[in-house]
Amino acid sequence: MKLVVLDGYTLNPGDLSWESLHRLAECTIFERTAEHDILMRARDASIVLTNKTPLRSATLAAMPACRYIGVLATGYDVVDLEQATRQNIVVTNVPAYGTNSVAQMVFTLLLELCNHAGLHSEAVRQGAWSRNPDWCFWQKPLVELAEKTIGIVGYGRIGRKVAEMAQAFDMKAIVTSAHRPANLPPGIAWGSLDEVFATADVVSLHCPLQTTTRGLVNAARIAQMKPGAFLINTSRGGLIVEEDLAQALRSGRLGAAALDVLTTEPPVASNPLIGVENCIITPHIAWATRESRARLLETTISNLEMWINGHPKNVVNQIIPS
Repeated sequence: MKLVVLDGYTLNPGDLSWESLHRLAECTIFERTAEHDILMRARDASIVLTNKTPLRSATLAAMPACRYIGVLATGYDVVDLEQATRQNIVVTNVPAYGTNSVAQMVFTLLLELCNHAGLHSEAVRQGAWSRNPDWCFWQKPLVELAEKTIGIVGYGRIGRKVAEMAQAFDMKAIVTSAHRPANLPPGIAWGSLDEVFATADVVSLHCPLQTTTRGLVNAARIAQMKPGAFLINTSRGGLIVEEDLAQALRSGRLGAAALDVLTTEPPVASNPLIGVENCIITPHIAWATRESRARLLETTISNLEMWINGHPKNVVNQIIPS
């Protein structure tokens, strides 16, 4: 079988090994693939692995040999599932590999909003502390998390881990999700979406991007939030109306935002959040710890092995057995 990895660099820039993949098939790995090069590279492949390289309907229709697509991520909107299903192509994804890393990033961002460690480190490097007439020196207000309330929108694996971590900081947690669990851990409160936004000092987004959630955080929703509240998004950029958030930050309606995701990635120059002083933006790195990527690769290989052995797992489309 011929296997092609269209964009392997994101998953493995050189610190992981592809050896196990090479043992499963005749394997060609490209660091990145422009859309116009997909057919030249993968037209005859039985197995295609992709992270962000799109496999659209017309592209798939020109790949009659393809029988398996492995998405090197949890989200699989880069693949036209209807077309793949019509061609009897099994499509798999990798769920849950980044739960700890993404939850860790939530608190990396939140602590930066509270303590401004990067700002103060740079100030010391530039000599501001040495020039200060007082021993006490800080450039922005510092915030203690204990007794603050974190509102978690989306109570899946990552949302649950964030709630657990919040308790270690003596924070209160109020959560909401499309489906309410039968039992919540002690100290975790349930609320409606309106209650979460109105109650929380910090709102952290952990819901998928769907028709019902696109633009979830807009001017009306922001108006429900406490004055000076923080907003964190490590989920999907499209959950936020970026112009509305930028206006709320500039006006002081919100205290700050920290975003690891944007509607368009990388951002265009006209993105209204670029340059907003009280908005931290990181380049979609919450998932990208080495440990997380190693789990992603391990599950990718396991998915492929299970398919080869006739027992596919993590399948995201409905294939009718022939």
